[in-house]
Amino acid sequence: MKRKLKFLFLESFFGGSHRAFATGLAAHSRHRIDLLTLPARSWRWRIRGAALYFVRAVSDLASYDGLIVGGLMSLADFKALAAGACPPALAYFHENQLTYPLGPGGHFDYQFGHTDITTALAAERLLFNSRIHRAAFWGSLPGFLARMPEYPPRWIVAELEAKADVLYPGCDLPAYAEPLSAPVANCPPLIIWNHRWDYDKNPGPFFAALDSVLAHGAEFRLALLGESAHPLPGPFMRATQRYGARIVHHGYAASRAEYLAWLKQGAVVVSTARQENFGVAVVEAIRCGCLPLLPARLSYPEIIPDEFHDAVLYRSDEELNAMLLRRLADYPRQQGLRGRLAAAMGRFCWAQLIDRYDAELERLAGWPRGRR
Repeated sequence: MKRKLKFLFLESFFGGSHRAFATGLAAHSRHRIDLLTLPARSWRWRIRGAALYFVRAVSDLASYDGLIVGGLMSLADFKALAAGACPPALAYFHENQLTYPLGPGGHFDYQFGHTDITTALAAERLLFNSRIHRAAFWGSLPGFLARMPEYPPRWIVAELEAKADVLYPGCDLPAYAEPLSAPVANCPPLIIWNHRWDYDKNPGPFFAALDSVLAHGAEFRLALLGESAHPLPGPFMRATQRYGARIVHHGYAASRAEYLAWLKQGAVVVSTARQENFGVAVVEAIRCGCLPLLPARLSYPEIIPDEFHDAVLYRSDEELNAMLLRRLADYPRQQGLRGRLAAAMGRFCWAQLIDRYDAELERLAGWPRGRR
């Protein structure tokens, strides 16, 4: 029997998908994974300063077989300050600052992109949460390095490629699909929004699609789930007045059980995101029986099997409006499609992925200390 290893997971932004991934990995791995975290706020300062906190917060770093870090911190700073005590490290990139879309009035900060690169260089192993994310990072590297006025370190591309791979995040869902709820008679279908209420999730076209549905005389109920941003984006501020009693839930669910209960009642889950490197929220909703309507870009064509692309992926706002209207009308007759899609999401459950993660951790623990 293999020895049980001991790892330290440093997560500087312990919220949302970052939190779900860290806690899921710790709960399902056969190895011991200790979590050391910071709250999910002030992400810019987390990138700049989390390493300075973590390096003094760990008293027995040398006792660990390996280190796991999220992308929102400087692993290079941490290793330099920890000196020879640092075990081999795995960096898991949920997102990267080279390709993340800027918010309203935002400007690109070169230092954040530089920190992504030095974190990747300092890690013995680098994992991305999807193929499209890995490709976007690699596509941005040459142009970013070329911005240096002289001596651009072009060798970085080949060095990072040699240590990088893709491993989807596990999702905290049953390993076997549960029976799907039947449509409720004489009750309008429930539309689910379960993404963050923020600019990168692009809520404008979603609410425009709801307006289009109403203009065509169709009805729906609406559950607005997901974490709220501050300040609250305008479309969400106006939603209560626009949709009134159609909104059956407004705000972050009080518990995981309540959240899943809403998903199991859902008819359709919609994404209009500008940025999505994997899509945990969409996987959760589909697994619970929601029919997805997703843009034919970002990570969605990757996580949705090819056989379902024509049924669930749209290529324009106009196509989204038309597909949503059809889905609301034919939802009661789509039990078979719901079941097949729910079953397809089973490949992202922790039970299906944890052996690969444990293999990565065992490989990491065998890496010589002090070498890359």
